[in-house]
Amino acid sequence: MVPRWVQLVMLPLAIVAAFLLARAAGKILLIFIVAALIGLILNPAVDVLQRRGRLPRGLAVLTVYLAFFLALAGIGLLLANPVSNQVEAFAHHVPHLIKEGEHALAGLQSTLDKAGLHVKLVGHGKTALQTLKDTIEKSATSLVSTAGSVLSEAAAAIVDVVLVFVLSVYVLLYGKHIGVLVRRAMPPGDGTRADDYPSLVQRAVSRYVGGQLLFSVIMGTTAGLALYIYGVLGIFPDGRTYAVAFGAFLGFMELIPYLGPVLGAVPPVLVAFFTDPISAVWVALLFVGIQQLEGHFVAPQIFGHTLRINPLIVIFGLLVGDQIWGVIGALVALPILAVLRETVIYLSRHLELEPWRDSGDGAL
Repeated sequence: MVPRWVQLVMLPLAIVAAFLLARAAGKILLIFIVAALIGLILNPAVDVLQRRGRLPRGLAVLTVYLAFFLALAGIGLLLANPVSNQVEAFAHHVPHLIKEGEHALAGLQSTLDKAGLHVKLVGHGKTALQTLKDTIEKSATSLVSTAGSVLSEAAAAIVDVVLVFVLSVYVLLYGKHIGVLVRRAMPPGDGTRADDYPSLVQRAVSRYVGGQLLFSVIMGTTAGLALYIYGVLGIFPDGRTYAVAFGAFLGFMELIPYLGPVLGAVPPVLVAFFTDPISAVWVALLFVGIQQLEGHFVAPQIFGHTLRINPLIVIFGLLVGDQIWGVIGALVALPILAVLRETVIYLSRHLELEPWRDSGDGAL
């Protein structure tokens, strides 16, 4: 039973204090959140090795991380050959695409001149693409001057990644102790795993990760197959050549909320535009259709079973995460929402608020 004075004083103060702490901590809090999420994701594998493999906790953590990096390397090797071949073919094809783009711009310039619209896309023997190239070359000095700041930001990002890695190792090493502290802070459950708060939180995060990976694979595969079919039919000939690279890129971009689907569509649309503007229209329509399929069928089906959160709350959480921490905030918003959902449900089962009206006379 939560007394009325706690509801009136302590809960509002706790909410305000948590908000001020999060605002003051800034990026530091985000680093700890990311490390905690990584620890929650990898903890089941560590527990299995420790329990069934009878390995010490530290050795189990080391084994899981080695297996994780080896799995990433294996996936990279499987994709490296086809993707690198397609990227190399695309690089060799770029001059041809530039020439086709120049011809397309020249044709558009002629059409505009005939229509009486004097827009100088081509002038003084230079196309718009050549002018853009000259502008970039003239801006080399400014680009060099900004290289230092870019390198410093990259160094800071590397430091953050290393810090996240180190903190996640500590989270895994002391996972049992953290679980004990959390159980002491929360109301006690009924003793079963189904009513154990740390276990519920871990399963919620694992469900989100599994759903996100499945979602990325489905969307990347769908885009790759669709582009390959476009190439076979002659609608977008280069789609047959770069299907794997474009599909893998879209699947990776799907990890980024909101912007991911748009960014994933940019490379194939640009390649199609340089080849044939009509092909670019068809490719753009294809990705619009894929995004509609994603938003109305694939995403609700997958995340409806994993997050179990109202779509409006999901959108609100993504917007808040993006507003506070940018793209990284949007990435961690959904697993945080999953944890908050399990927390609210658990507390609603084990806490009762003292009523504000007496049952006798109805007075406060």
